[in-house]
Amino acid sequence: MTVLTEKRTLLTIITEAAIEQSILRDAEQMGITGYTVSDARGRGRHGLRDAAWDEKANIRIDVICTRAQAEQVLTHIKKRYYPDYAMMAFLQEAEILLP
Repeated sequence: MTVLTEKRTLLTIITEAAIEQSILRDAEQMGITGYTVSDARGRGRHGLRDAAWDEKANIRIDVICTRAQAEQVLTHIKKRYYPDYAMMAFLQEAEILLP
Protein backbone atom coordinates (compact mmCIF):
# COMPACT_ATOMS: atom_id res chain seq x y z
CA MET A 1 0.00 0.00 0.00
CA THR A 2 1.36 3.40 -0.99
CA VAL A 3 1.02 6.18 1.53
CA LEU A 4 0.45 9.53 -0.16
CA THR A 5 2.10 12.46 1.57
CA GLU A 6 2.65 16.05 0.65
CA LYS A 7 5.45 18.37 1.76
CA ARG A 8 4.58 21.30 4.01
CA THR A 9 6.36 23.43 6.58
CA LEU A 10 5.86 23.23 10.33
CA LEU A 11 6.13 26.69 11.88
CA THR A 12 6.58 26.70 15.65
CA ILE A 13 6.36 29.86 17.73
CA ILE A 14 7.12 29.78 21.47
CA THR A 15 6.21 33.03 23.18
CA GLU A 16 4.42 34.79 26.00
CA ALA A 17 0.79 33.79 26.51
CA ALA A 18 -0.17 37.47 26.79
CA ILE A 19 0.16 37.94 23.01
CA GLU A 20 -1.52 34.70 21.90
CA GLN A 21 -4.65 36.32 20.48
CA SER A 22 -2.70 39.03 18.66
CA ILE A 23 -0.42 36.53 16.94
CA LEU A 24 -3.30 34.25 15.98
CA ARG A 25 -5.32 37.17 14.60
CA ASP A 26 -2.31 38.31 12.54
CA ALA A 27 -1.70 34.78 11.25
CA GLU A 28 -5.33 34.36 10.24
CA GLN A 29 -5.17 37.65 8.32
CA MET A 30 -2.20 36.15 6.41
CA GLY A 31 -4.24 33.11 5.37
CA ILE A 32 -3.40 30.65 8.15
CA THR A 33 -6.49 28.50 8.64
CA GLY A 34 -5.39 26.08 11.34
CA TYR A 35 -3.06 25.90 14.30
CA THR A 36 -2.47 24.16 17.61
CA VAL A 37 -1.75 26.09 20.80
CA SER A 38 -0.35 24.43 23.92
CA ASP A 39 1.13 25.57 27.21
CA ALA A 40 4.93 25.58 27.32
CA ARG A 41 7.56 25.98 29.99
CA GLY A 42 11.32 25.88 30.08
CA ARG A 43 14.48 27.93 30.36
CA GLY A 44 16.12 30.14 27.78
CA ARG A 45 17.80 33.49 27.33
CA HIS A 46 14.84 35.18 29.02
CA GLY A 47 15.21 32.95 32.08
CA LEU A 48 12.90 30.33 33.55
CA ARG A 49 9.38 30.37 32.11
CA ASP A 50 6.76 28.58 34.21
CA ALA A 51 3.38 27.93 32.58
CA ALA A 52 1.73 27.80 36.02
CA TRP A 53 1.76 31.60 36.44
CA ASP A 54 -0.24 33.76 34.03
CA GLU A 55 2.23 36.65 33.99
CA LYS A 56 5.10 34.27 33.16
CA ALA A 57 3.21 31.71 31.06
CA ASN A 58 4.49 30.65 27.68
CA ILE A 59 2.61 29.08 24.81
CA ARG A 60 3.65 27.06 21.80
CA ILE A 61 1.86 27.66 18.52
CA ASP A 62 2.27 25.04 15.79
CA VAL A 63 1.12 25.73 12.23
CA ILE A 64 1.40 23.42 9.23
CA CYS A 65 1.33 25.53 6.07
CA THR A 66 3.21 26.29 2.87
CA ARG A 67 6.79 27.56 3.11
CA ALA A 68 5.70 30.93 1.71
CA GLN A 69 3.03 31.35 4.39
CA ALA A 70 5.47 30.35 7.14
CA GLU A 71 8.05 32.85 5.93
CA GLN A 72 5.41 35.59 5.74
CA VAL A 73 4.39 34.95 9.37
CA LEU A 74 8.04 34.79 10.50
CA THR A 75 8.83 38.11 8.82
CA HIS A 76 5.81 39.72 10.47
CA ILE A 77 6.44 38.44 14.00
CA LYS A 78 10.11 39.37 13.80
CA LYS A 79 9.20 42.98 13.02
CA ARG A 80 6.13 43.26 15.25
CA TYR A 81 6.87 41.13 18.33
CA TYR A 82 10.54 40.09 18.61
CA PRO A 83 11.78 43.47 19.91
CA ASP A 84 9.37 43.54 22.88
CA TYR A 85 8.47 39.95 23.83
CA ALA A 86 10.25 36.75 24.78
CA MET A 87 9.90 34.68 21.64
CA MET A 88 11.51 31.86 19.64
CA ALA A 89 10.33 30.67 16.24
CA PHE A 90 11.58 27.98 13.90
CA LEU A 91 10.67 26.03 10.77
CA GLN A 92 10.87 22.33 9.96
CA GLU A 93 10.02 20.34 6.88
CA ALA A 94 6.97 18.14 7.35
CA GLU A 95 5.22 15.52 5.28
CA ILE A 96 1.49 15.40 5.83
CA LEU A 97 -0.78 12.49 5.12
CA LEU A 98 -3.27 13.32 2.40
CA PRO A 99 -6.94 12.50 3.05
